[in-house]
Amino acid sequence: MPITLDPEKLAIVMKHRFQYKICRECGARNPPDAEKCRRCRSRNLRPKKFKKK
Repeated sequence: MPITLDPEKLAIVMKHRFQYKICRECGARNPPDAEKCRRCRSRNLRPKKFKKK
């Protein structure tokens, strides 16, 4: 089912799909405001990458 180009729905989808952090050591997904990994307690976090077509 394709995503319609409704800006409100698109904003919701983008928030849920790309606003989190990834641990560089174990690969766990963490909340966007995390400072330490929930799984391995590392501070080596990066934001989720977003590719534009």
